Amino acid sequence: MTRVSRNFSDTVEKEALPAVSADVIFASSRFPNYKIGANNHIVNVKGDPKVLSMKEIVARETALLLEQQNRLSVRDLANKFEKGLAAAAKLSEEARLREAASLEKHVLLKKLRDALESLKGHVAGRNKDDVEEAIAMVEALAVQLTQREGELIQEKTEVKKLATFLKQASEDAKKLADEERAFARAEIENARAAVQRVEEALQEKEQMSRASGKQDLEELMKEVQEARRIKMLHQPSKVMDMEHELRALRVQLAEKSKHSLLLQKELARSKRVKENLSHLYELDGAEVLGSYLRIKPCSDIAPELSKCAIQWYRISSEGGKKELISGARKSVYAPEPFDVGRILQVEIIYDGQLIMLTTTGAIDPAAGLGNYVEALVWKHDVEFNVVVTQMNGVDQPSESIHVLHVGKMRMKLCKGKATIAKEYYSGLMQLCGVRGGGNAAAQALFWQAKKEFSVVLAFESERDRNAAIMLARRFAFDCNIMLAGPDDRASLGT
Repeated sequence: MTRVSRNFSDTVEKEALPAVSADVIFASSRFPNYKIGANNHIVNVKGDPKVLSMKEIVARETALLLEQQNRLSVRDLANKFEKGLAAAAKLSEEARLREAASLEKHVLLKKLRDALESLKGHVAGRNKDDVEEAIAMVEALAVQLTQREGELIQEKTEVKKLATFLKQASEDAKKLADEERAFARAEIENARAAVQRVEEALQEKEQMSRASGKQDLEELMKEVQEARRIKMLHQPSKVMDMEHELRALRVQLAEKSKHSLLLQKELARSKRVKENLSHLYELDGAEVLGSYLRIKPCSDIAPELSKCAIQWYRISSEGGKKELISGARKSVYAPEPFDVGRILQVEIIYDGQLIMLTTTGAIDPAAGLGNYVEALVWKHDVEFNVVVTQMNGVDQPSESIHVLHVGKMRMKLCKGKATIAKEYYSGLMQLCGVRGGGNAAAQALFWQAKKEFSVVLAFESERDRNAAIMLARRFAFDCNIMLAGPDDRASLGT
């Protein structure tokens, strides 16, 4: 076997080799890994599977950037694209370096092949075969280097596209950041202007409040001084004078009313005597809401009222229409709110003889009751303390206190925490004053909540009884229901 001498190797190293053409492109920046296997075949060594290629790294970074684009802020997005642009520039520079290294590898392979060709002419036999195999291996390496060179070209193209995309995205992000920054500055200026306007308004309001407070204080001091002066002089105020005058006028008016009523009764009695009517009974009591009227015998020959049939009527003061008051068959009758402005008449029948008694005028309203009811209307639920005297027509001996609730939608009767009756306003409900019953009739009312339940309730005063009736009828009317006593709806035309 012929050995290559040292002098020959030195000659080969010093020999001038032809240059590689300039259009050679290298596909990798490092020399390919390979080893010689059986029968002197070149075997590629597989790289570490954990090590990612530059193309995969770029693709992964691009996917992460696109994924984070929707949730990053404008400023962070701009910084991220700038970093991506810098990375793309770095990748381009690495590609350029790999291209130079690939060119150097082609040059080395060209020199090595030329050296082997020169060596092939100087050797013979088995050494020549070895040289030919070495030449074949160099040519195989050149083919692999060309393949890697194609991959490098494709990777370089993708890197250029990515760099262009990142550059445009970076410019768009900068533009968007500038727009958002300008918008934010405008919003800040508007907010500052609004805060300034609010501060100016608050200062102006504070100055006005101070001025008005000072003025009110001065007026209050003047009023206090005037009050002190009046108190020192012991002179009554004008309001006190007016109150005293009103009280005196009320007393005079009450006396005049009583005197007028007596005169009217005397006039009616004298008319009956002139007409030769038997004057056996008369109506006694004030003809005003809150009182009661009683049939009073005026003669010793007058029959007992318990043996007579009695029926009360209300007569309209305008048309003279006569309406029967259902259930009013006692000698005592307490007018209710429906009777205000109407004339009351009672018929007494004894042994076929009819005696009629009529009030001298229409029933007057109670003083101050209207204002009291108007004040209660604004409440959602009004409570009255009552005593149940009858339940379903049976007298109740107990006099325990119950509470009657008159609401806008319903009425409720309670005893402590227990509810005895609770019904919404309906066409079956009845409510009116007690039609008979003695001196307490003016303080009692009849309430039929439903067909199988009715009670007679006694109130603390006539005012509470009439107010409860008026309130319940007012609330029921708001629900399109006419709340009245037995048979009153027919007489009212409802």
